[in-house]
Amino acid sequence: MPEEQLWGAETTKAVENFPISGETVPISVIHWLARLKGAAAAVNGELGLLSKRNATRIEKAAKEIAAGKHDAQFPIDVFQTGSGTSTNTNANEVLGALAGDGVHPNDHVNMGQSSNDVFPSAVHLAALDVAQNELLPALKALERSFAKKAKSFQNVVKAGRTHLMDAVPVTLGQEFAGYAAQMALGQERVQAALVHVGQIPLGGTATGTGLNTHAKFAEKVRARLKRESGLKQIAAPLDPFEAQATRDALVELSGALKVVAVSLTKIAGDLALMGSGPRAGIGELFLPELQKGSSIMPGKVNPVLPEVVLQVSAQVIGNDTAITVGGLQGQFELNVRIPLIARNLLQSLQLLSSASRAFAEKCIDGIEVNKAGAAASAGATLAVATALNGAIGYDKATVIVKKATASGRPLREVALEEGVDAKLYDATIDLRRIARGNQG
Repeated sequence: MPEEQLWGAETTKAVENFPISGETVPISVIHWLARLKGAAAAVNGELGLLSKRNATRIEKAAKEIAAGKHDAQFPIDVFQTGSGTSTNTNANEVLGALAGDGVHPNDHVNMGQSSNDVFPSAVHLAALDVAQNELLPALKALERSFAKKAKSFQNVVKAGRTHLMDAVPVTLGQEFAGYAAQMALGQERVQAALVHVGQIPLGGTATGTGLNTHAKFAEKVRARLKRESGLKQIAAPLDPFEAQATRDALVELSGALKVVAVSLTKIAGDLALMGSGPRAGIGELFLPELQKGSSIMPGKVNPVLPEVVLQVSAQVIGNDTAITVGGLQGQFELNVRIPLIARNLLQSLQLLSSASRAFAEKCIDGIEVNKAGAAASAGATLAVATALNGAIGYDKATVIVKKATASGRPLREVALEEGVDAKLYDATIDLRRIARGNQG
């Protein structure tokens, strides 16, 4: 049976006022808002500002909400008042109803708080939680998948490509090691941003001054949340007015996510191209065949996971634009685009987490080398003539390449015709040695 309505009149007004998207505030923000209010009640009880009975009742109700038992009680559209006041009021009303008679939504549940500090704090904590416990492990798993393939493919020589044109040979292992490094650097960028995301504005109340809250309130609540959640980055802000007036830390995190999306776009595009064909395209890789690729062409398969990753990355990049606009629109003592930032940032975190896991498990781990295709591309690139530069000079090598290109004849045949010693050619044009570059 549906749960009885626990919210009050102010929540009802907000539901009526904002029939915008049909999309509610990310549920992770609601859960963290509840955790904050539970911790706040416990601390106010310790400080003697709230009766032990009411503190215990509010804390118990908050734990139920944080556990997801009352998600349907938060119906307000995410596109609402820019401070998140409507959702904060919604939480106060639901917690008051769950706590029972004698617990007032504002006087008790909201004690020592304002929407202006507690709602952005919940957004920061939700983002910190998802980034730390979902995104970073997913990126680490993807990094490991690339690293394993790099080791497996270390001796597979293929044509290098710059400007989408034939270049000197490389190995598939080198390319996949580069992909692994992109994921490692992406994790570093996200982790660096989380240091600032963890600096929550709790304790500033209305404008950053801390009016109507105990001087030790915020410090104690942060310590309690840090202890209970295991999120070590939770900390006091450098300055309460910076913390409340801006959402720069969330913009910074979104920027790091955008870089991850850019990295994934490059990688997914490369893999789709290397797997293209397999007969009429580049055909150096076999991507896992996950499903039929056409309703009309028998046997056709498509690079479906790279395509998913490309779409997710595009969405994350678009979300970052909205977050950037939201971040730069805070006036004076409060940024008032917080629900917009929360909606887009939490979506980006979730999309990248899910896509990275699927990319690793359903695509990268199952990639195989198309040995014939890789060998053909390695042998076909005329850019191997670059290795002859030291012996015969750039200009002479250029003549040989152009003649081979125009005639379609093998490079070796043309080189010998142009006076290159056969022993010199064979000793120099060693594809694996060329691919190793200056590593010998």
